[in-house]
Amino acid sequence: MKLLKVISPGPRTTVQDAGRRHYQKHGLAQAGPADRVAFLWANKLLDNPLGAACLEITLGGLEVEALAGLTIALTGADAQPRVNGRPVSNWHTLHLSAGDRLSLTTASCGRYSYLAVGGGFRSPVLFGSQSVVVREQFDALQPLQAGDELAGSDRGYSPDRVVPASAQPDYGLHLPLRLIAGYQYEQFSRADLTRLLTSDYRISAQSDRMGYKLEGAALQTPPPGIVSEGIALGSVQVPGDGVPIVLLQDRQTVGGYPKLGTVCAIDCYRLAQRQPGQTVRFELTDLATAQNERALLERQFRQTTWTPAGDELRWSD
Repeated sequence: MKLLKVISPGPRTTVQDAGRRHYQKHGLAQAGPADRVAFLWANKLLDNPLGAACLEITLGGLEVEALAGLTIALTGADAQPRVNGRPVSNWHTLHLSAGDRLSLTTASCGRYSYLAVGGGFRSPVLFGSQSVVVREQFDALQPLQAGDELAGSDRGYSPDRVVPASAQPDYGLHLPLRLIAGYQYEQFSRADLTRLLTSDYRISAQSDRMGYKLEGAALQTPPPGIVSEGIALGSVQVPGDGVPIVLLQDRQTVGGYPKLGTVCAIDCYRLAQRQPGQTVRFELTDLATAQNERALLERQFRQTTWTPAGDELRWSD
């Protein structure tokens, strides 16, 4: 069933589900939401499968018209959403009637917004995923264009719900990036490691879903390049200019720059919501801490249900 018609796609709007797994060995990016936490909340608000396809809206600007009565969920960057010109809240479910128009302005805080519908959007599946990676140029998986009509299941209206205030992030805050040291970490000089862990870095305008390039204190004597090897989410590469790059969802599958380690996944999601000019700082963490926090986050979404009031979650028995 056709649910929404795109009036304006904004700078870039794509369909993203949980991502494409087991195909990096074939040169395909993992893809999936840049901010998995906001993505999961959008689906949780509607009791969707947690990997259901959503719209990922870059820096706002999207305008869509409802083709049927439905409930949507909107999370992520604050792009001042409006329905028929009337301001509405982010991190909420919103009820739309046929003919209603939802519009987002330029995101004032954060980078990616997520729009979910009941049951998820239906779009072509290639290599196990609906996720769009623009540089891979699959004809069936492209950013949205004006006039596109988006299909989904006919679930009608869902209950009113809001993400608990304690879980709504502030994307304007200074962000620590917790780094799990990799096997090449000890190849960097003590002076460079000290410089890395005591310096603030700014996010460069040359940042996107592939990776975030940083600006600031360059490492003076990074080790030479290595034989190309697989790249994990959050890998921190140091190219010839000595300034780190944090690789994200649409990263290349292999690379030959030396790596300090990996930023833990949850901080990668937080980083993706920062805009150029904002600052970050690296700090060391350990694998067990990162794994435990990630496991708890995933359990929160899988093993909780909404209270009748729709403003809190409770753990399932």
